[in-house]
Amino acid sequence: MFKRKMKADGSIVKYKNKARLVIKGFRQKEGVDYFDTYSPVTRITSIRLVLAIAALRNLEVHQIDVKTAFLNGDLENEIYIEQPEGFSAPGKEGKLCKLVKSLYGLKRASKKWYQKFDQVMLNNGFKINECDKCVYVKNKTRGYVILCLYVDDILIVGSNDKMIKSTKDMLKARFDMKYIGLADVFLGIKINRTQHGLVLSQSHYVDKILEKFNKGDTSVAQTPVDTTQHISKYRAMLVSSHI
Repeated sequence: MFKRKMKADGSIVKYKNKARLVIKGFRQKEGVDYFDTYSPVTRITSIRLVLAIAALRNLEVHQIDVKTAFLNGDLENEIYIEQPEGFSAPGKEGKLCKLVKSLYGLKRASKKWYQKFDQVMLNNGFKINECDKCVYVKNKTRGYVILCLYVDDILIVGSNDKMIKSTKDMLKARFDMKYIGLADVFLGIKINRTQHGLVLSQSHYVDKILEKFNKGDTSVAQTPVDTTQHISKYRAMLVSSHI
């Protein structure tokens, strides 16, 4: 895997140059090897609401990235895989490997990660929002903190630095995580803090798409509609049927 995680201004956050052992999940049979595979993520409306709260109360929005999130899932049943090609043990080429943890490629890898994360959050005093299963809230006398989970990306908003720091320390003690800093780009949405609050924009994403399809010479318009096209009112003919 060769990728670059970019910021909105074009600078590089980090390089993703790594190799992963991926399981042949397509060999798993539904109803035999696995059942449900769903894994919830934070709704975009919930993220906008949390950002609105941060803007209204002048709170800082922090962002954390979970490294190899799917490797944290715990397995309930026994799963065996063939030895990776080129890495088989001498004299034991015919034997299989028993998985201890979840791996990429498993049908339920994302669900197992969510279940592990959800269990950790609940065990540390967080409560799940009734409208969104990936929004966690902890409210104490010394302050409150709100956390949003989208697969392996996390947003943290807190009433004070102590609540935010204790949450980050708790997560780092359980998972391998990287603290990115104050959120500036999340799910392709650019977050700018101004004196009037937070401004959300996807202009950099639009520019990227236009550049990809060689449409960078386009002009700005309030309504993206062809003004030369004449639109007429649609008149449908009613047809009655009798049974």
